Amino acid sequence: MIVGIIPARFASTRLMGKPLADIGGKPMFQHTWQSAKKSKLLDKVVIAVDDEKLFKVAKDFGAEVYMTPQNVASGSDRIAIVTEQISDAAIIVNIQGDEPFIKGKMIDEAIEPLLFDRKVSVSTLAKRITSVEEMKSPSVVKVVFDYNNFAMYFSRSPIPFVREARTNLQRVEAAEIYKHIGLYVYRKEALMKFTSLKPTDLEQIEKLEQLRFLEHGFKMKIVVTENDSLSVDTPKDLEIARRYYERFVKSPDRQTRK
Repeated sequence: MIVGIIPARFASTRLMGKPLADIGGKPMFQHTWQSAKKSKLLDKVVIAVDDEKLFKVAKDFGAEVYMTPQNVASGSDRIAIVTEQISDAAIIVNIQGDEPFIKGKMIDEAIEPLLFDRKVSVSTLAKRITSVEEMKSPSVVKVVFDYNNFAMYFSRSPIPFVREARTNLQRVEAAEIYKHIGLYVYRKEALMKFTSLKPTDLEQIEKLEQLRFLEHGFKMKIVVTENDSLSVDTPKDLEIARRYYERFVKSPDRQTRK
């Protein structure tokens, strides 16, 4: 069974109660759940929460919900707790609760490598960066990968560094710089192994838990996608998400009619 798990944590340093943030009359994590259910490869989509209010709201909109402890170190640890309770789960998809408009096609793109190659135990998404703003932003994680599309390194800094470029625009245009989209697909055994490992040096320096995989010798398949997602981390991001909803989700044919 392929299970999508959406970790939803109430406390957030930059946006308290983020899963319940209103977008078009619905809480944000309901949008994420509805978007995930458009995947053609997921057999089940569940939500992992740490708060009674989140549990009740998710139940009310029809989701299958699991309660997890509040003092869990990361979203990966939270989904591992739920995975142990789903005995027939073989492939787990970690779908970030703060990406309300994640496309079902993106989820399926990330799942496919594990269906076609038994040697692949972890996969994730990347998209080419086309703007200087994204390249420079430390909140946009960059990834470099080898000729077989296995990750070599993740960083908050622009990588690779284009030495001969004179401007940031030249750097974007001269090299293929990719941003990481934080949707992960794991075989069950890989997820359980990962969450049993202690945080590593580079992980703690960059504050990127995916580096724990690389430092311990795991191979992570990178799937390049043409699609993008909108992550909500701050009040400013929330306003952008609300405008996106009004323009593209609530009335997707508006542009056609004009």
